[in-house]
Amino acid sequence: MAPLDKALDYSVPETLVDCVQVGSRVKVPLGRRQVVGYVIDCFDGSPDKLKPVLELLDDAPLFDDLTGRFYQRAAAYYTYPLGEAFRTALPAGLSGRSAPPPILTDKVYRVTDPTPALRGERQKEIYSYIKAAGESPLSDLKAVFDSPYQVLQRLVELGVLAVTEIERLRDPFEREPVQVVTPLALNAAQQQALDELEASLTAGTFSTLLLHGVTGSGKTEVYLRSVDCCLKQGRQALLMVPEIALTPQLVGRFRSWFVNHQVRLAVLHSGLSDGERYDAWRSIARGEIDVVIGARSAVFAPLGRLGLIIVDEEHDGSYKQSEGFRYNARDLAQLKGQMSDATVLLGSATPALTSYSRARLGQMSYLELPERIAARPLPAVTLVDLKQSETDSLLSEPLSTAVHEALDAKEQVLLLLNRRGYSPFLLCHDCGATCRCPNCEITLTFSMAQRSLRCHYCDYRLSPPETCEKCNGSRMMPEGAGTERLEEELTQTFPEARIARMDRDTTSRKGAHARLLDRMTVREIDILVGTQMIAKGHDFANVTLVGVLNADGPLNLPDFRSAERVFALLSQMAGRAGRGELPGRVMIQTFDPDNATLQYVSHHDYQAFAEEELSQREALGYPPFGHLVNLVLAGNDPELTQTGAEKLTQELVRRSQGVELLGPAPCLLSRLRGKSRYQILLKAPQRPMLRHLLDILPLVRKGLPAGVSMTVDVDPVDMF
Repeated sequence: MAPLDKALDYSVPETLVDCVQVGSRVKVPLGRRQVVGYVIDCFDGSPDKLKPVLELLDDAPLFDDLTGRFYQRAAAYYTYPLGEAFRTALPAGLSGRSAPPPILTDKVYRVTDPTPALRGERQKEIYSYIKAAGESPLSDLKAVFDSPYQVLQRLVELGVLAVTEIERLRDPFEREPVQVVTPLALNAAQQQALDELEASLTAGTFSTLLLHGVTGSGKTEVYLRSVDCCLKQGRQALLMVPEIALTPQLVGRFRSWFVNHQVRLAVLHSGLSDGERYDAWRSIARGEIDVVIGARSAVFAPLGRLGLIIVDEEHDGSYKQSEGFRYNARDLAQLKGQMSDATVLLGSATPALTSYSRARLGQMSYLELPERIAARPLPAVTLVDLKQSETDSLLSEPLSTAVHEALDAKEQVLLLLNRRGYSPFLLCHDCGATCRCPNCEITLTFSMAQRSLRCHYCDYRLSPPETCEKCNGSRMMPEGAGTERLEEELTQTFPEARIARMDRDTTSRKGAHARLLDRMTVREIDILVGTQMIAKGHDFANVTLVGVLNADGPLNLPDFRSAERVFALLSQMAGRAGRGELPGRVMIQTFDPDNATLQYVSHHDYQAFAEEELSQREALGYPPFGHLVNLVLAGNDPELTQTGAEKLTQELVRRSQGVELLGPAPCLLSRLRGKSRYQILLKAPQRPMLRHLLDILPLVRKGLPAGVSMTVDVDPVDMF
């Protein structure tokens, strides 16, 4: 594949005519190279002047015609090169970047002689096991018997057993135990929501529904039953979550629910090995999977009988890809549902304001779960005024006291500090200098555990200097706090407590998320410290106290969505408390307790927050009352990049036809990975106005100076 804006035509040799079809992966010539490509259309025509397809690389297509057209529409909407869009959509090994992982096989044994005359006890034991099972893979037999292969070979030679070779799929949850659970009875609100969903599924046409349920209201129970309804109609379901960390818990719930129904389930996300994603994708493409659960990239799964798409925590910004193909999986889920005549369910306790506004205008159905299951109360939220609580500790006196009380009662605590590392920077206390990244316009984050300074954008690393490079002073001290420093302080303050940390530094290894969550579930952890990944969707029955540190920082970012992001994060975090039999409480540390957003959080008042925020956006013409495209220009030469941005702006103004242009201006991160960056924000009340400018971007892009690149971000979620 190549980063081209259009597809290329090739002829199909007679030897491959009956094999090549839409979705086939093929090898083709491109200039002097041979590259991997994907067939997106087949037609009759004169092949005289076309180069031929050289090789068919798979025995079956990797996607169907509908999925191929979905990829094309997604690439067109986000103005991204078609070949690169396909490369993003497909898993490693199928995207052309590397060779596919090997296909694993397994031997399967079955009984052919029902009454054999066997002599050895070991032969009889293995034979009886296979006969009782009907058939047994070698991998299962090895788990039960010690070195059974020679005995099995002998039984095959005697004609007692037959052996066949099958493909063995790499299943990340293959050895995970399935717990059988008793389905919970639905309350009236859950049943009403399910009735509307079932009606939509029965209609068999595209529709979008917003399920707005407070934290702990039982949205997952509605998901399970709606998927069950979908499967009974012979169709497939796709369930997306914003974080990889949420998949193990959700997969466990689904496996338990469908344990007796022979439902075939696959998982897709970047945390799997290449082999696991490769096997899952091929099984989905063959139509062998009923339910797919995954993160953002799962929206590209080739589901040919799709009936239901569920986007859990639909408000979450993680559904937006921040680099390369900058798609929003929540929005693509609705496009996919429209193309497949499927029902799309968006679920959240804090819906995105764009979704809530559409539901309020009747553009999608609105389903509400206003109460927690079993009528459990929402946790009491206290705003701790840091101006009145002077302390050198990261925990204010009220929060520290609350942690002591929770630990004494054998209850669990969650503490949110949305900054990883030990401290945000080292500061020279003699001259005020800091250690900065040479590639990016930020300070280096200090990690005490790794004894290093690190840029979290370009991964530049530096050993902490013993003296200041600017003044040669010896007082280089960590300033501010991250999760690592909080963990250290808690260990000193609560020496008897079992403390763990969940952030990107502690969950980089495969399975780390799941292990931490399992330890929380079985109460091996008393205090879990983490970044925003601990705020999303987790259900810990024994957590009664949630603490939030540094709630003010995100509120002051120069982004019109700052308040919405803070409200969602803090509300979701608050929702982790009191989900079991014991009531919960939440303490949010702030220097501005009168802030309107924090006040709405403390009263669990989403509607009032939404009304105020939407009125402000309407006055300013921001989404959902307008549409945005962010153009980011980057180059090694700051002056050349600025000049290119200014000339591009002039050209776009000349062609704008009702589109407002803001900028050019330096990006908030004005230097990133060695590149100087400027942005131009396109803003219009109607989407077609923006599409006009997007259509001519390939022409104006040619006028950019050499060495200056342009990234197009349609419907941006941040301005960094």
